[in-house]
Amino acid sequence: MKVLITGIDGYTGWPLALHLLGRGHEVVGIDNFVTRRRVKEVGSWSATPIGTFPRRQSAVEELLGKSIAFHRGDVTNYAFVHRVLELERPDAVVHLGEQRSAPYSMIDVHHAVRTQTENISGTINLLYAMRDLVPESHLVKMGTMGEYGTPNIDIAEGFFDVEWRGRTDAHLPFPRQAGSWYHWSKVHDSGNVLFATRVWGLRATDVMQGVVYGIRTPEMVDDRLLTRFDFDEVWGTALNRFVVEALLGLPITPYGKGGQTRGYIALEDSMQSLRLSVENPVGRGEYRVVNQFDAAYSVNQLAEITRDVAREFSIEARIEHVPNPRVESEDHYYHPLHEKLPAMGYRRTRELTEVVRELFRDLRKYRRRLEQKRSVVLPATDWRKGTSRPAELAPTPMPALSTAPPTPTALPEGSLAHGP
Repeated sequence: MKVLITGIDGYTGWPLALHLLGRGHEVVGIDNFVTRRRVKEVGSWSATPIGTFPRRQSAVEELLGKSIAFHRGDVTNYAFVHRVLELERPDAVVHLGEQRSAPYSMIDVHHAVRTQTENISGTINLLYAMRDLVPESHLVKMGTMGEYGTPNIDIAEGFFDVEWRGRTDAHLPFPRQAGSWYHWSKVHDSGNVLFATRVWGLRATDVMQGVVYGIRTPEMVDDRLLTRFDFDEVWGTALNRFVVEALLGLPITPYGKGGQTRGYIALEDSMQSLRLSVENPVGRGEYRVVNQFDAAYSVNQLAEITRDVAREFSIEARIEHVPNPRVESEDHYYHPLHEKLPAMGYRRTRELTEVVRELFRDLRKYRRRLEQKRSVVLPATDWRKGTSRPAELAPTPMPALSTAPPTPTALPEGSLAHGP
């Protein structure tokens, strides 16, 4: 099977490429390397040094004996998307190429508009190009469990049955209660993909992904193949920040009361989930939603697990709650369902505590890189006011969105270049 991955240079895109290659699939990637620039924009970098994409490709060829085809470009450029799909004709498209940070989307109006415009337009571009060029292909679109919010009822996998005022309706979309401009962009994506399956008969799986943790999968046989690890308050998850805070001798800092609870899944198991979604396509006109996570943890539980594992490494870390910069419930019911992936053969392989130990072992090697950026770990982006931390660079300029129809010429200039 030929699989096109948008956002192949990213945290999940890169390990997914390696995972699919290891299962005998052909992989083609798209990326414009904007995440690298935007992490630099907020004064940070990946704890794990990430080589240029050509170096990553060379490492794959040397260490795994495989190759990854690559097209540099932006999915907000419809002509580019159209020409890549026309050239490659993938059997499946895994859409990961979006702005993925909630705090980044909350910095100011420019970051909010950029997040919504880029994410929504890129998805619509893919849908139109798939309709016209590869209508039998299967779209696996990365959503987020954050679309649902924290309702006081069990969270269904996308759809549920409703009885109201004596009438019933089946298979209605489960209500979305997103908590950031980023999460709302993913809600709009979900609605647009659902609409496209109904009016055009496309095939789509919407993966409501929980928080992913870890930087290693079995395919990463050398540190040159590691994925990125973000630890700043804009791009890093709570767990990432906690591990780095412990390593640097800083307090572990849960936001607010620490009762915020979410679903989590190990990187290796997230790759298994995405592969199963790719290998089990839905029928024409079908829109499938899967909730991708293994277990739910509160922020306090993450902090306590991190503190306990730190002690195994002779690190005494204390937990110190800080004011919550986000607008969110800190004490709530949380019980999402996740039945569809196990029905496809999914089985959990990694436990949270095991992976946290692995993170401590791996990140000790990169302590100097962490030390150089220790100031970016603590919260500076307030959901109500935006950011108070000056960026090292001006915000990434927002590219002009291309709505021009594709031409029969070659791909846009630079679109086949390699590396950032």
